[in-house]
Amino acid sequence: MKFLQTPPRYLFFTGKGGVGKTSIACATAIQLAEAGQRVLLVSTDPASNVGQVFGVDIGHQVTTIPAVTRLAALEIDPQAAAQAYRDRLVGPVRGVLPEAVVKGIEEQLSGACTTEIAAFDEFTALLTDAALTLDYDHVIFDTAPTGHTIRLLQLPGAWSGFLDDGKGDASCLGPLAGLEKQRVQYKAAVDALADAQRTRLVLVTRPQQASLREVARTHGELATIGLSEQHLVINGIMPPSEAARDALAAAICDREQVALSAMPEVLKTLPCDQLALKPFNLVGLDALRQLFVETTAPLVLEPDSPTGPEAPSLSTLVDDIAASGHGLVMLMGKGGVGKTTLAAALAVELAERGLPVHLTTSDPAAHLTETLSDALANLKVSRIDPQVETERYRHEVLAAKGAQLDAAGRALLEEDLRSPCTEEIAVFQAFSRIIREAGKRFVVMDTAPTGHTLLLLDATGAYHREVTRQQGDQGSNLTTPMMRLQDERQTKVLLVTLAETTPVLEAAHLQDDLRRAGIEPWAWVINQSVAEAYPEAALLRQRAHNERAEIEAVAQRHARRYAVVPLLRQEPVGVDRLRQLIHPQTVAVPVGV
Repeated sequence: MKFLQTPPRYLFFTGKGGVGKTSIACATAIQLAEAGQRVLLVSTDPASNVGQVFGVDIGHQVTTIPAVTRLAALEIDPQAAAQAYRDRLVGPVRGVLPEAVVKGIEEQLSGACTTEIAAFDEFTALLTDAALTLDYDHVIFDTAPTGHTIRLLQLPGAWSGFLDDGKGDASCLGPLAGLEKQRVQYKAAVDALADAQRTRLVLVTRPQQASLREVARTHGELATIGLSEQHLVINGIMPPSEAARDALAAAICDREQVALSAMPEVLKTLPCDQLALKPFNLVGLDALRQLFVETTAPLVLEPDSPTGPEAPSLSTLVDDIAASGHGLVMLMGKGGVGKTTLAAALAVELAERGLPVHLTTSDPAAHLTETLSDALANLKVSRIDPQVETERYRHEVLAAKGAQLDAAGRALLEEDLRSPCTEEIAVFQAFSRIIREAGKRFVVMDTAPTGHTLLLLDATGAYHREVTRQQGDQGSNLTTPMMRLQDERQTKVLLVTLAETTPVLEAAHLQDDLRRAGIEPWAWVINQSVAEAYPEAALLRQRAHNERAEIEAVAQRHARRYAVVPLLRQEPVGVDRLRQLIHPQTVAVPVGV
């Protein structure tokens, strides 16, 4: 592994949920420890399973790993850190300010920015206090802060004063209130991150076009602020040997090679390692020790679990959706789970049933828009350009809020408006202009990746609260965007996930966040299921076996209703292939699957 050659003291692994960064971080820790190095593994991943991996209860204290000499681990719970952080900021004003004001402050501190900054607050000491890590040669972090968070921590000026004076009205500066005391420590931490002699960032991705584009953006964002010592790990590549045994494996292999050949140029300059797709769950020492090892040993399949009742297809959900004749259908989920494609498939199916449909998306993959623009008489397609909408929103905020600010205040506001929160709020405002159509037709909406969904919804909620306050009794017949989202008769929210541990856990967290905003998800959709594709290759059959537990968790613990969509051999682009997502072709089920 290139990223393990002459490793510096600090190694950070970062990437989208589900790409395998935790497994790679754990495998790295084991390899270094078994090579004679003293290692501390620190996880800030909200879906961390480090304790499960090693069979030890870890939690928020340094814990030695008995099975691996010279290895210790620490799990920082980002949600607990964020709650403690909120309590520290909100506690002094409880009982002093009106309860409504306190709740508003708590809501501002409920987003992903707060969670990330609070987690960074927790592990900053590990980068700056030599006494805490004196006993270790290497400190490995699972999940690094984003470039935006680091830029915020580099900003000069009095954050607290800026906010106390009411100048901000910003989505991501709020979490920085009260950090003035830690500025010296934060500067030292940022300096350590930018020092190539001390720190190496490992970007983890999958061999998929969307995932590679996302990691290219991360690379650029981090390089811009001086974090230049970066390596790339492309995880989960289909072994060519499997392609000869199964048409599905062959199609996946071809698809991945196309994505790798079209990799963004900026990534081609990075030192790169490629890891083959493994048939087993990466839990336990034996599995992790095999992660960096290429093997040609024959697979030994675990006994097949009972398949149980047939998983419901997406067509069953469409039947219920179509019954109302119109309404808003909103697909939500993390990036890379296939929301845009599923939104297009649902729109095509509804239109082919003779129902008027407006499909709107902010996805930059315009090929879907081109494919569907004139495909069906009942289908209207629009694409909201996130860059255009974000620039429009920035100009509006700067004109309204920035005009009275001094140079330092305006710089802070401009920085805040470069955050991911800004894009999601701007895009949702554009979506909101379309929502009104849902009273007469179906509006199928593909949302942006939802790392900051609550902040976006809070902007809508603030509008709702202000309008109803101003209208009083006269506003009893007023319907705001938030009211539409909260009314299941008007809006059906579909959470999209994959049949993998981390994506399912992230979708469950999103469901909790939506419920806090008064929005009850209507259904879950498990996309790209290998199990429902009934593969023949041994590697894919084993992965199908592993999926069953995640599908069962969704069915029994998380969803009121759900559907499972099989992984197709070909990319689902075009009307004919989109139909296959709704009505999977009948296939012969191989013996033993």
